[in-house]
Amino acid sequence: MTNSFRPPRPARLANVKPFDLAVVLLILALVVLVALTFGDYGISNDEEVQHRYGEMIIGYYASGLSDQTLFHFGNLYLYGGLFDIIAVLLAKALPFEPYAIRHVLSALIGLGGIWAAAATARLLAGPRAGFITALALAICGVWYGGMFNHTKDIPFAAAMMAAAYFLVRAVRDLPAPRLRHIGLFGLFLGAALGLRATGLLMFGYLALAIGLRAWSLGADGWQARGRFFVISVLRFVPAVVIAYAIMIAAWPWAALEPDNALRAIFAFAHFHYPIRTMLSGHVYEMGDVPRWYVPLYLAIKLPLIIWMGAAIAVSATLWTLLARGSGRKDRWDWQTSEIALLALMIVVPVTCQVIGHGPAFTGMRHFLFVVPPLAVLAAVGLDDVLSFFSRGNRLVATAAYAIVGLAILLDANNLVRLHPDEYLFFNSLVGGLEGASRRFDTDYWVNIMPEAVDDLQTFLNKNHSWRPGQRYSVAVCGERVSFEKEADPRLQITGDWDNADFFIAPTHMDCDRALDGKVVATIERMGVPIGVVKDRRALTQRELARAPRR
Repeated sequence: MTNSFRPPRPARLANVKPFDLAVVLLILALVVLVALTFGDYGISNDEEVQHRYGEMIIGYYASGLSDQTLFHFGNLYLYGGLFDIIAVLLAKALPFEPYAIRHVLSALIGLGGIWAAAATARLLAGPRAGFITALALAICGVWYGGMFNHTKDIPFAAAMMAAAYFLVRAVRDLPAPRLRHIGLFGLFLGAALGLRATGLLMFGYLALAIGLRAWSLGADGWQARGRFFVISVLRFVPAVVIAYAIMIAAWPWAALEPDNALRAIFAFAHFHYPIRTMLSGHVYEMGDVPRWYVPLYLAIKLPLIIWMGAAIAVSATLWTLLARGSGRKDRWDWQTSEIALLALMIVVPVTCQVIGHGPAFTGMRHFLFVVPPLAVLAAVGLDDVLSFFSRGNRLVATAAYAIVGLAILLDANNLVRLHPDEYLFFNSLVGGLEGASRRFDTDYWVNIMPEAVDDLQTFLNKNHSWRPGQRYSVAVCGERVSFEKEADPRLQITGDWDNADFFIAPTHMDCDRALDGKVVATIERMGVPIGVVKDRRALTQRELARAPRR
């Protein structure tokens, strides 16, 4: 007979922490929001080729590995196709449009990333920190706005954050971690590697985490610490096996040679395509951007409340480390090591980018995986601030909560005003979207497309321009699939821009200035034009009239 006792469910529910319940309610609210708004987002420039890549991977396995066209499909073979495989299989099984499935799937994974980040913060600093983390990511424009069509960056970032959470859980129990934590760490590490080779960074974090754990336990002598390290590494062998199996299943090229995953990282460092990007008003080729490209975009794209909280957490950790070095008896516990570990998960990849001077473009989207750890650090720092002021009188504590809450509400209000272009958020360091317009990368996914097409069709209907058999040609500064998904069949996309009847373009990279015409619709966010629709019929008819008759 066992002495264990599980209280009835109502009693267990009564013991749920208020901030834990708040996280659950927030995630549920976000699920509802995703369900109501996923159709507002356009198809990104990458989605068509990524979906095709997923079909090729499935075809590769279905052919008994004989159909190897996926290895010659641009440079897609250098990426894992886990998300695309799942999206293709769901599209075959569900009676919905494939891109709608992709957007919902990506968004739900993004919410999973919020959950993983909140769980990590709760582990480090308690339920309140977990709730602050969830809020910080939910009102972070590059995260929430990216959830719907950054179908490689967001899933990779979410998988890395989940792997980090289970890494911390497992390392806390060393040298005898729980098997489920080891297994789940391997699962999410495999998911990350099944998307991007950058997931290999997690092996370095694993070694560092074990080393920090050995040091924090204060084992006697280097020999004892070395023994602890070796035994702990062996505990993670099952996780590595699981991760490797998932990686090679989702990334066939990685299975061809043992070092292919590592080779992919070096290949990325030498990408030099004729893709342009903007930084402080200057246009660069992706291979020629300054070293400070990624750090600057990180600085201006994240809410300042995240940077403030993270700075507080890191400063407090450095103070603890310095106090330890000076011989003071301040705490040197595993929490300090965990915060240092999370900080390194942010600093290491960015520093590698700066030192290696690798190519970069479209802002910080390839570094979205550092955003969840930043949100965790921010929550830990803000939680410390709230704890500090809560020790005083109640009025001061209320004021501290009000200031943090107001900052979060202001950023949330900005996202509402930007919808469905939340990823165009810029903080006040550059004057928001207005200050960033035509100076930094803005609507690089041409997310204006659904609204622009709708505005064009509304314009034609109001002006009674539809006649029997009438068709109009439209030049589009964007992807064909995104336009054709929204457009009436009587609107035909054309590659002959000079003779196009209409022109749709974002203001990103001044594409709206590529063709003249009468502006009949302007897409704005927060009073800033982000896209236009131009009527060029008067120009094209004039050119036709001038053309010599034969």
